[in-house]
Amino acid sequence: MTMQSSSSSGTLFADDALLPTGWARNVLLSWDENGRLAEVLTDVDPQSGEAGEVDTAIRAAGPVIPGMPNLHSHAFQRAFGGLTEFRGQAQDSFWSWRNLMYGFANRMTPEALEAIATWLYLEMLEAGYTSVCEFHYVHHDVGGKPYADDATLSLALLRAAEKTGMGMTLLPVLYQTSGFGGKPPREDQARFIRSTDNMLSLLQRLTPATKAQKAVLGLAPHSLRAVPPDSLKAAVAGLHAMLPQAPVHIHIAEQTQEVDDCLAWSGQRPVQWLMEHAPVDPRWCLIHATHMTPEEYASAAKSGAVAGICPTTEANLGDGIFDMPLWLKHGGRWGVGSDSHATVNAAEELLMLEYSQRLNLRQRNVLGGSAQPQVATAMTLQAVAGGAQASGRVAAGTVAGLAMGQQADFVVLDASHVALAGLPPESAHASHVFASHRTSAISDVWVGGKQRVQAGRHAQHEAVQQAFVKARKALLQNI
Repeated sequence: MTMQSSSSSGTLFADDALLPTGWARNVLLSWDENGRLAEVLTDVDPQSGEAGEVDTAIRAAGPVIPGMPNLHSHAFQRAFGGLTEFRGQAQDSFWSWRNLMYGFANRMTPEALEAIATWLYLEMLEAGYTSVCEFHYVHHDVGGKPYADDATLSLALLRAAEKTGMGMTLLPVLYQTSGFGGKPPREDQARFIRSTDNMLSLLQRLTPATKAQKAVLGLAPHSLRAVPPDSLKAAVAGLHAMLPQAPVHIHIAEQTQEVDDCLAWSGQRPVQWLMEHAPVDPRWCLIHATHMTPEEYASAAKSGAVAGICPTTEANLGDGIFDMPLWLKHGGRWGVGSDSHATVNAAEELLMLEYSQRLNLRQRNVLGGSAQPQVATAMTLQAVAGGAQASGRVAAGTVAGLAMGQQADFVVLDASHVALAGLPPESAHASHVFASHRTSAISDVWVGGKQRVQAGRHAQHEAVQQAFVKARKALLQNI
């Protein structure tokens, strides 16, 4: 198979492909010059050529699954991976980890951020992600001094996505206070801080750049502790006056201390407060939402917002376990993100999510169901649909799977891989998630009809990797 990188129409034939309705046989995917699926035909005779394009179509090396949206990313933290896995105090927690992370963030340069993000997005592509929601909060130079171009670091992230071919939803973060009740920001948070008007100006500055790249622009009020109520209201209203369908992502109820502090401030729990005081609707994504009452699960699901679950980061930070069966009982939508990038692997997030539910409930195959008993299939379809919604892809060309009008984002599994060989597609997919090394069974990855990964490797792998290592080394000097 020859790597395709130019914009052009194309076709791919797969013996098996996972469509939104489930697994289908002998599938022909055809996309137009804009990278959108123009046809998705099933039960096509691969020998007859009756579909017109079968004979000239690219032949998939194995089962085809939809590309996974990564709905939560802090790109710079990829270079921080592995650097906090030591016992620093009697009881390490998210909060002690955060102090170390801030020290790292305050060493970041535009050049380093671009090198790190470029490598991260390449890793994501090789690991089955085809789009990312970048929750971007390091805005300014060291000490909080604005760059001459206020969008310097945002533009570095956009370039990283463009260079690798990663689909991008850019979410500049509004961060104003260090705690509930308007506590002034800490000195080590200076690079994050923006006024509401300044944030809206940044969004105006970024609108043409994101449109030119076919990226999506949204807003991320960091959390209720970091954005006072009046600012939250004004920022969301300003965003939607500018971009009516833009996504809004917020960290919420990740830690029990956050819940306790919110109760002390308002008399309400974080999700309860948000549901009663903000216009939460399907444009919103509630990141983590780990610690909710049954009533909060019901009201948040009813709003139509997506729950952004980041299983490997939540495990790494000791956050807790999201009650997925209760969320699904209320019809809640969800997707996965790699967040701090302790792990960069779409299948690994699904595995960790299912295993956390098993450990919590002492049951097996928790996220399968009567409609779709195959756990890997059920999770993939739900995470793709929820991730597409959270990405803000609401017009034609969304990333919600292998269907007409959707973007041609898909992953080809390697049918010859030892974990998959000889298995029917449902079992091969399950083995990819639960029994392989999870990236090793990926053969090819396509984004918008362009092949970005071939035989498991991105064309720029070596050069981008070297730039990442060099940037990380420079950041760690003299620490």
